[in-house]
Amino acid sequence: MTDPTTAPVECHVVTHVHWDREWYRPFEAFRARLVELAEQVCAELDDGRLGSFHLDGQTIVLADIAALRPDLADRLRSHAAAGRLTIGPWHVLADNQLVSGENLVRNLLAARRWAAGANLADVGYSPDAFGHPADLPRILAGFGMDTALVWRGAPPGVARFRWKSPDGSEVFAVNQAYHAAEVLWPAQQSDGEEDARVAEFLSAERDRLPGGPWLLMNGGDHLAPSDAAARVAGARRAAEAEGVTLRESTMQDFFTDARKTAAQHHLPLHEGELRVPGDRLTFVLPGTLSARIDIKQANAAAQTLLERWVEPALALHAPDDHTLAAELRHAWELLLRNAPHDSICGCSVDAVHRENHVRYERIGQIGEHLLQRALLASGLDTRLYGERPTDETSFAVLNPHGDAHTGPVTVELLTAVGRFPAEVTGPDGRPVPFEAEDLGVETSFEADLELLPDSKHSQRHRLRLRAHQVPALGRGLYRVRLADTPAVPAAVHDSRELVLADGTVAAVADDASLTLTRPDGTVLTGFGRLVDGGDSGDTYNYDPPRTDSLRTPVVRAVRRVVSPVRTTLEIDAVLTVPRSLTADRSARSAEEVELPLRVNVSSWHGEAALRWDVELDNTAQDHRLRLHLPTRTGTGAWTGDGHYALVERPVTADLGPLPDRPGHEAVCAAAPVQSAGAIGSGMGRVTVAAPGLPEMRGIPGADEGTEELVVTLLRSVGWLSRFDLRSRTTGAGPMLPTADAQLPGRRTYTFATTLGDSTDLAEFAASVRVPLRAAQVRPGTEDRGAAHELVVSGAQLTALKQAEDGRGLIVRVSNPSPEPSDVRVRIPSGTSVATCRLDETPNDAAVRPLPDADGVLRWNAAPFGLTTLRLTRV
Repeated sequence: MTDPTTAPVECHVVTHVHWDREWYRPFEAFRARLVELAEQVCAELDDGRLGSFHLDGQTIVLADIAALRPDLADRLRSHAAAGRLTIGPWHVLADNQLVSGENLVRNLLAARRWAAGANLADVGYSPDAFGHPADLPRILAGFGMDTALVWRGAPPGVARFRWKSPDGSEVFAVNQAYHAAEVLWPAQQSDGEEDARVAEFLSAERDRLPGGPWLLMNGGDHLAPSDAAARVAGARRAAEAEGVTLRESTMQDFFTDARKTAAQHHLPLHEGELRVPGDRLTFVLPGTLSARIDIKQANAAAQTLLERWVEPALALHAPDDHTLAAELRHAWELLLRNAPHDSICGCSVDAVHRENHVRYERIGQIGEHLLQRALLASGLDTRLYGERPTDETSFAVLNPHGDAHTGPVTVELLTAVGRFPAEVTGPDGRPVPFEAEDLGVETSFEADLELLPDSKHSQRHRLRLRAHQVPALGRGLYRVRLADTPAVPAAVHDSRELVLADGTVAAVADDASLTLTRPDGTVLTGFGRLVDGGDSGDTYNYDPPRTDSLRTPVVRAVRRVVSPVRTTLEIDAVLTVPRSLTADRSARSAEEVELPLRVNVSSWHGEAALRWDVELDNTAQDHRLRLHLPTRTGTGAWTGDGHYALVERPVTADLGPLPDRPGHEAVCAAAPVQSAGAIGSGMGRVTVAAPGLPEMRGIPGADEGTEELVVTLLRSVGWLSRFDLRSRTTGAGPMLPTADAQLPGRRTYTFATTLGDSTDLAEFAASVRVPLRAAQVRPGTEDRGAAHELVVSGAQLTALKQAEDGRGLIVRVSNPSPEPSDVRVRIPSGTSVATCRLDETPNDAAVRPLPDADGVLRWNAAPFGLTTLRLTRV
């Protein structure tokens, strides 16, 4: 009981629902309940039983409801326009660590379209994501938001804090702490039980923030709070006894009150990502970074297709085609619908993730069609129609990067049967070394709106070559002379060694890892070691069996294959592992299975990188396979690429002490990357780019002073959630079996590594994540395209798209490093330039940078700087 002479503390009650589109039930089952909830909410807003309602910060619910009940969606919009209902600012509540920065920007832009005229919320609402990236304050600020409501990953015990991104962008953050659905819930209860629950909640809030104001989130997962106004009124007596004024409120009113109070105090500052282990029931659930890794791989591919290929191609070559623009918006909508945390994190029932894969397949279908149409608009026809070439064919190498780019490229060609590539010449007319693989004879098919269906008997070939200095955002045309006999095949040698461009000798060890001998005599063993261990966890958390059994592969055969463009070590191995866990889940089973393994390690001539392809046939269960990359020059820290900034993290123990209290979670070294990481210093620095493999960690090595960068390739688990883990001492969801999460069958992983400190992490990551691609030119046609004038150097091009309002192009460039960078952007002639925010509105400074006489914008980008330009034809 508080002193009655003390001014009462205000507690804002915000009635809400947290709505997962899909989780422990598939989407359609959840949507049926969503429509029922929306009917109840609208009815209670109409008659006053609800004063206001928070619809979980996402506009996707409007789209889902409108598909069945457009009248009900219109009622929700009307309540939102009147201020009784808050929606947004997001389209979906994404896991904002696993998707890209541009994915989050498209998410917020989509919300503005769906909420047109419906009073979109301006609070960065994201409490249930499993941690938050360092760049989220920057992204929120780019949409005019200076507040955030968070929970998981926020500093425990800190109710209010300033949260700053690496570039200095800052928001006022409120740590929601655990939601309080049961406090005012109308359950059957004995007299006085509700008063006791209210008093307990207020006491906990007083411990966190003595002066208030406090926030009671009245609602929870998929619950429909009823008659909230009466329940708040009924709880006021108990609140007043505690010296608290309880009132039905809105998110905006709470933040206005909280900001006013916070201005009178010194708030703690938190810089960077929010992944701090929490108090009771506040889990960051790090195992979701690698659960169902196939979902992460599919997402990385789909993001890259839309962001780096389709959007730029349409913006440059078909900006006025409204049909193609609508198809692109549809593809983005599908991608966003896979972004919620229970979807992309891999922690839903099997039916949900089967639907995720179908969406990714649909995105690929749309994206490839749009890219073909954009190329056609640019003068390049890649539809393989008509007679198959007999003497000569050609292909175009496409570069999506902002500057000229050199790198490996693979292209498949169709020729007349019995005709084979004999010579390849580059755009300058000079012969280009190439590797050719005959894929056999097939009946190929093509048809289009103006092309009658056409089936042709064809010979298919796969060519590999290294393309040099392909123009920025342009292409280079390569010609192929055909002959009657195949090109000389690659030479196969009985050898375990290859020599890299810098003189390093790589030799295959008996466990399929590499021993690297540097030119200075330094030897690094166990490079690329694959280690398999048991996993008694669930889709949320890795859990170590009480008795584990670590296994490494055994080499069966090695071949060194030398072609004109690369040298490859082909390693056939077998990984013998326990079939599953024992019945009591405390150890790995005595029964074993052999997992066939192929590891191809390639050194492309003229490149310092090693490119890896790993293929595994997974017939085991309840295990985890990881890639280890050691360094002998540890610094105590490792670096990963974030959304728009490189993030440095400490080298720590793989798994912290197991919790001994209910409802807690062990600290885990796993951390999210967008695609790459680096560890070590000097010539011993190790860099890996692994698109679609977002779980990395830096851990101490076996020998003193050594460290390892570890990449998770596979987690096989069979339960959505379990209540008997040691690494998390309660459930994180319902205990449902998930057989598909064991990921049986063929699994493939592609990544690249380099040694030494000359590798720029961001550039290397971009070159591996977005490699050059090539397409055969339709027989009988020529490439009529011209190089585009836009060129970006000194920074990463992260977005090139049509502006949302259709007026001009949006160009976004990032300097993700902690050092300043001289950036140069060559602007097409006849173009005006203005800077804008991420939401594409003019920024506060209303800067209109002027290009120099050569049409080049130049500026010194600050560390972690991000600049968005709007280019408009004049």
